[in-house]
Amino acid sequence: MSNTTYRAASTALLLVDPYNDFLSDGGKVWPFIKDVAEEVGLLDNLRAITKAVRAAGIRVVIVPHRRWRPGDYECWCHPSPSQQKVMQGHHFAAGDWGGEWHPDFAPQPGDIVAHEHWGSSGFANTDLDFQLKQQGITHVAVVGLLANTCIEATARYAQELGYHVTLIKDATAAFRREMMHSAHELNGPTFAHSIVNTREFIAALPQG
Repeated sequence: MSNTTYRAASTALLLVDPYNDFLSDGGKVWPFIKDVAEEVGLLDNLRAITKAVRAAGIRVVIVPHRRWRPGDYECWCHPSPSQQKVMQGHHFAAGDWGGEWHPDFAPQPGDIVAHEHWGSSGFANTDLDFQLKQQGITHVAVVGLLANTCIEATARYAQELGYHVTLIKDATAAFRREMMHSAHELNGPTFAHSIVNTREFIAALPQG
């Protein structure tokens, strides 16, 4: 159970990369995370969390990965292995269905959509920190994809910037169970202030 107090005015849910390619049948990445996602109940947990935080008056912030466009990364000196995969597979392509929001997690009125991040961290080279500080946010809960890449990098960066960080371990997924274990049992405890499951997080929210 979480011992954290989440005040609606100073808490935000960071929903990372809620694209069709990640979360929908027919998405380019979904087949690689499907087993872990279904094992942890990812989609139902994300639905429950987004519903609960909105009912509690907590801000939802969409933290999107760069939508692939022709020419991305091709002339870069040092594209990362993940960026090379995006370049080859055209993941989250701008203008394509895979680069559109999963219909259950599309931005709603009052949500914030941060600038697209090029790498793994939602903070690096974006306006995310600026947007959160302008809203008076001190606590962030990080959910979405993938547990051991964008979720971990975004949450680590949040902690470095002084935010209180919550990881919700069954509201994310990865290619393998070993990656989930590493993200939540080995690495997460070195930077996250709270690591909980969906039920525990929702129980700790203020009443709307």
